[in-house]
Amino acid sequence: MVIINNQKKLNCGRITAIGSALVDLLIHERDSFLTELGKEKGGMTLVESRDIDAILENSSHTPTVVPGGAASSSIVGVGRLGGRARFICRRGNDAPGQFYQDALEKSHVEPVSYTSATPTGRVLSVITPDAQRSMFTCLGASTELNPKDITPALFQDTGIALIEGYLLFNPDLMTACLESASKAGALIAMDLSSFEIVENTKPLLEKIVGTYVDILIANEDEARVYTGHADEGKALEALAAQAPLAVLKKGVRGSCLAHEGRIIDIPPETGNPATDTTGAGDLWAAGFLFGLAHGFSLEKSGALASLLGYEVCQVVGACLPEAGWQRIHTFMKKNDMT
Repeated sequence: MVIINNQKKLNCGRITAIGSALVDLLIHERDSFLTELGKEKGGMTLVESRDIDAILENSSHTPTVVPGGAASSSIVGVGRLGGRARFICRRGNDAPGQFYQDALEKSHVEPVSYTSATPTGRVLSVITPDAQRSMFTCLGASTELNPKDITPALFQDTGIALIEGYLLFNPDLMTACLESASKAGALIAMDLSSFEIVENTKPLLEKIVGTYVDILIANEDEARVYTGHADEGKALEALAAQAPLAVLKKGVRGSCLAHEGRIIDIPPETGNPATDTTGAGDLWAAGFLFGLAHGFSLEKSGALASLLGYEVCQVVGACLPEAGWQRIHTFMKKNDMT
């Protein structure tokens, strides 16, 4: 068992995530398509629903439609790995919202979903030939999750609470999540989610990380913006100064962990080149947090995380096919992870 925070004890293997209920729309386009939209490649831009419709009208491709959302994709991964999983969200009382909830249940996730007359949120991901994805997000009903509804009872019997960085756009909701999860005794994991989020909410982020966060997860761009260090070693050191366990995800180059003065390099899973990076960081987090919640070492948790990140990059969207899950479960059996 890895001791993440000496002030908290991992009280059970359940992972409870809270975040945005979003339906993903995925299209493949050339770099010039983004240039014409004035969009910097990568990251996430908040838009209105009509903006997504306008972008789709300019595309000659029919989008692939799958359940999405950062924390949601992670918790679905936990459920498919065999973990106890719960997801708290607000969705529209509409067909996309029901599609979303059904997908959670099929993946063995316990949904705690509030409904709204506002349509379910959508994310349009434009995938360029280098497999990078650039997101246009309409949060829809997910923005109406009421901070007053977020109580410690929702995190009952939770070992790790995963809170996505997108909630930083709603400071009252973010605070309610952090305080409730903390009062319930859960370890708190936060994924910074997007470098645009970090840029736009950095003062709030700096206030809450050192107070609440036990496991801080960031990719290279997010870490650079948050810490001000382009050097990855210095960025990881800065992250580790604020959280007991810091994670730096480096894409095809693997990842690095910092814990109790140790730096641990986690090699990437190698094989076929990526088809689409949508969900790569989210599925990485699923494997890593599942491992921690089940008492795996940091190295073993990281190896499982790398495999999930690799597998999701072989498909379009964040939903792994059954063949991918079969390979993952075979790997788990061979490495005593069941």
